[in-house]
Amino acid sequence: MKLRDLYARSGPTFSIEFFPPKTEKGEEALFNEIAALKSLHPAFCSVTYGAGGSTRDKTVDLVERIHRECALEVMCHLTVVGQSKEEVRSVLGRLQQMGIENMIALGGDPPQGVEDWTPHPGGFHHSIELVKEAAARRWFSIAVAGFPEVHPRAESRESDLRYLKEKVEAGADVVITQLFFDNEDYYRYVEDVRKLGVSVPVVPGVLPVLSVPQVRRFTALCAAKIPLKLERLLAKVENDEEGAVALGIDYATEQCAGLLKFGAPGIHFYSLNKSRSVKAIFANLNL
Repeated sequence: MKLRDLYARSGPTFSIEFFPPKTEKGEEALFNEIAALKSLHPAFCSVTYGAGGSTRDKTVDLVERIHRECALEVMCHLTVVGQSKEEVRSVLGRLQQMGIENMIALGGDPPQGVEDWTPHPGGFHHSIELVKEAAARRWFSIAVAGFPEVHPRAESRESDLRYLKEKVEAGADVVITQLFFDNEDYYRYVEDVRKLGVSVPVVPGVLPVLSVPQVRRFTALCAAKIPLKLERLLAKVENDEEGAVALGIDYATEQCAGLLKFGAPGIHFYSLNKSRSVKAIFANLNL
C-alpha cells in the first residue's frame, strides 16, 4: 500500500526505521528484531541509505528481503549523494521491478570525514530533483525529510520551509521529520508549514535513547539540540547503559503521548535495529 493511502486511513500511522547491518550475523539479528516488532503491526518500515550512498546495494537487497520474507510494506531511502543520475535511475527501476511502491527522497549525508560535500559530476544536486525523477514514473508514493530545527545547511529557517513546500509541490506525499527532543519544535514547525499551504501529513521522527554517547553523536551529526530537561537526565546515566535505555523509553513515551495528543498523523520510530524500546513505548501508550 502506498504512503498516501496509509496516512489516509483513520487513526495514527506507526512506522519503524532500520539500517543495513554490516555483517551477515548482524542481518540475521535484525530479522529477529523485525519478527518481534511485527507483533506491533507497523504500517511500514524503512531502510536507510548510508552516508555518501555507501550502502546502496545493501539497502536495496535488504528492502527486497524484508518485502519478500516479512510481509511488511517497505519504504526505501534514496539519496543524491555519491551517485550518478543513471545509478539513481537504476535503483528506482529495480525497486519498481520488485514491487516497492514507497521511497523517501533525501539529499543525504556526505561520506564520513567529508565536510564540504560536492555533487557527483553526473548526479543530481538536490533532493527535489530526486522527487521529480521518482514522481515522473507515476509508480512511487514519495516521502521527504522535514527539519523542525532547520536543516544544518539551510540559509535560514524561511528558506528551509520554502524548500519543503517546493518538494511537496514536486510530488511528495508525506513529510517525515528529523529526530528532535523538544516537542515544541515540532508543533511550531507544523504550524509554519501549514501557513505556507503545505497540507500533506507531517510525521514526527522519534529516537528512543539507547546510550548517552550515541545520542550525543547523533544530535551533533544532524545539528539537533538536547533540551536542558533531557541533558539533566542524561547526566545521571552517563555510564549506565541499562539506565540510558530505561530513560530513553520513558522520555520517548512522554514525547509520543504529547505528539499524538497534538494530532500528529503517526510516529516514525528510529529504532537503531532494536525492538525493546519501541515495544515498551507501545505498551506504555496502550497502542
